[in-house]
Amino acid sequence: MLTELSQLRELLDRSHEPKKMILAAAEDAHSLNAVFNAASEKIVRPILVGDRDKTFGMAEILNLDISKFEFIEAKNPVDAVTISVKMVHDKKADLLMKGKVGSSDMMRCILNKDYGLRMGKLLSHFAYFEVETYHKLIAVTDVAMNIAPNLTEKIQILNNSVKILNNLGIAKPKVAVLGAVEKVNTEMVATLDAALLSKMNQRDQILNCIVDGPLAFDNAVSFESAKHKEIKSDVAGDTDLLLMPDIEVGNVLYKSLVFFAKAKVASMIVGASAPIVLTSRSDSEQAKFDSILLAAVAAENGGKS
Repeated sequence: MLTELSQLRELLDRSHEPKKMILAAAEDAHSLNAVFNAASEKIVRPILVGDRDKTFGMAEILNLDISKFEFIEAKNPVDAVTISVKMVHDKKADLLMKGKVGSSDMMRCILNKDYGLRMGKLLSHFAYFEVETYHKLIAVTDVAMNIAPNLTEKIQILNNSVKILNNLGIAKPKVAVLGAVEKVNTEMVATLDAALLSKMNQRDQILNCIVDGPLAFDNAVSFESAKHKEIKSDVAGDTDLLLMPDIEVGNVLYKSLVFFAKAKVASMIVGASAPIVLTSRSDSEQAKFDSILLAAVAAENGGKS
């Protein structure tokens, strides 16, 4: 059972060859520092794409020697992303990371029909949290990509995350499908979807996990809460993955865990032909490093994200 994000390092094979990772629009201080540290620990072999003067100037300020990293010049951030995505598409790199470029510009290239990284299925965001008050790492999806997913989209989001957890060695992750209440209410779509997902799992339409819902947040993460409400569940209080009803709930929970609970987090985009490190601008350097580590483990143990 994983209890700390640092344990992800142990999942890399001892003969691990550093993954080739492209940092698109490399002139970003936190990202550059995180990539440098990941390279120092032989987790990745960086390829920097961006403005040479700005990137090397930033490295000098940070006292980082990036002279041995492969560097590709790009006139602007959009060009940098285009070059980077094409290289990953052409299998010239294993991982992609967002630098100093807008998420919309990044995603536009990733979803490009000619050279993008989409494999014909839904892309989603996967966040992995180390919370001091919880007994193991817990994943949250989707907080950044899909605004108001319907049932079909929730199935894809769930499957994307379950695949990552399986690749991390969790054979049957416990999935809590969240709602405001733990009982089905016909006027609350989230509870209807949750009940359907749970039943689909019972009938082997959703595999390699245990799904229960609807569950309110408290019963999903607390044995005591579930016991108090007399909820019988194999998931309640021992959840590995929280499936959000929509992006607003997910985004608020993500930032509440980081800023109020001081949780550590690693996150990436999954469902693409390669893991994509796409962190928030407010994420710390440590979060970016942990996200690189998570993406490297996903690439090593599962290939496609």
